[in-house]
Amino acid sequence: MGRMFQRVSNHRGDIIVGILRCLTYLGLFFAFYRTMLVHNWPLAHPSRTLFSTMLTYVAVAFGMHAVYGGYDIGKKKSKPIITNMYLGSVVTDLVTYLELQIMNVNENRNAYLKFFSSEDFPWLLICMGIQAVFLMVIVRFGNHLYFSIYPPKKCLLILGNLGERAAIEDKLNHYRLQWHVKDAATWDDPKIARRIESAEVVFIASVPEGETMRLLKMCYDLHRDVLCKAQLQDIMLSSAQQVVVDDAPFLEMDYHKMTLWQRIVKRLMDIVLSMLALIITSPIMALCALAIKLEDGGSVIFRQERMTVRGRSFTIRKFRTMKAEASLADHFVSTQESDDRITKVGRFLRKTRLDELPQFVNIFLGDMTLVGPRPEMIDNITRYKADLPTFVYREKVKAGLTGYAQIEGKYNTSPEDKLMLDLMYIENFSLWNDVRLIFRTLTVLFRPDSTEGFRETEKPGSSKNH
Repeated sequence: MGRMFQRVSNHRGDIIVGILRCLTYLGLFFAFYRTMLVHNWPLAHPSRTLFSTMLTYVAVAFGMHAVYGGYDIGKKKSKPIITNMYLGSVVTDLVTYLELQIMNVNENRNAYLKFFSSEDFPWLLICMGIQAVFLMVIVRFGNHLYFSIYPPKKCLLILGNLGERAAIEDKLNHYRLQWHVKDAATWDDPKIARRIESAEVVFIASVPEGETMRLLKMCYDLHRDVLCKAQLQDIMLSSAQQVVVDDAPFLEMDYHKMTLWQRIVKRLMDIVLSMLALIITSPIMALCALAIKLEDGGSVIFRQERMTVRGRSFTIRKFRTMKAEASLADHFVSTQESDDRITKVGRFLRKTRLDELPQFVNIFLGDMTLVGPRPEMIDNITRYKADLPTFVYREKVKAGLTGYAQIEGKYNTSPEDKLMLDLMYIENFSLWNDVRLIFRTLTVLFRPDSTEGFRETEKPGSSKNH
């Protein structure tokens, strides 16, 4: 009995997280159910409307959990958890609300479909407001409780050279409640085993390939958690299939990730969704164009040569966000922090990503795709390839409006990390992943650091000049 209580005590944090996770999803559903119950009496007792509404809500909630993630306290900061869960909750509410309005088209309720019903739609907005407040409270409470139980884990950084320490520590400092850098050493340190043993988590940076495996085995033997900086070979094998040839195990890596059928469906998705986006956002685009013109009288659209699949170039279209003189070819310089070339309207357009709306024209014409590697300037790509020849691997697929690098990366992310993020998408391609990334693109609007410019001490890695 004492041993059982000890095991429960050791996992009390996981138990608390599990309870809070259940309460969170129940709370979100209860907010929707209770507000919709005001004018929908069939929800008050067992009925076809009640059961179909519940089933729809649960099914869509599971799908949005797979897209945005869930109640990941202890793993992420509160703000991204709240953002991701709220976006998933809003989509779930809208789909379930639509299903409920369809069920209400009958002889007893409505003669036709009313999405903006004067009875239900205001309550839907109230529901979303309640859910926003509820998520802010329960996520922040959950993270506070979790980190009061589990202090930051002691981390060891294993580096290729000690000069890497500052850059990696700077990234880990954003997660002070989760990790605390206690020690750092190079891979060839003679006391590395003792240092690993004294740590709880080991971060392995850019070390020689053979040494990485030695260090991983050492961590495995000592039962230590490891975060290993992804290298090219790791990404290339990440989607490999386990195959047994006779009695010998192999890892099979397919070079061509997209089948003909997938290419056709992906192109049809591009055409349909870009056309819908252009129609829906046309009033917004008109306002953006008017604001740009009124500010300085310059051109509305900025055009620039960018690179896409197999090294082909195309002319990208964006709303101009910089002063007119910065549009000249000899002024193409990557954005710095507090860049005075950005106009007032341009700063707003960049922050909200509205400057990228004209790219739907590129997608419709087939120059770009919805999901793929970021379309980089040709001059930048030439410079990248000189230092990083493997950068050419990004050209296996079309450049895209969104993707891993655009969602998870920043404007000033290093070329090597951009390559790794793009290859994560390419080597793990699926149509479902495209759909998931399209939905997740909304989270970028809530990340102010996603458009973070280069510091004066940094060498520009890419140009989002306009």
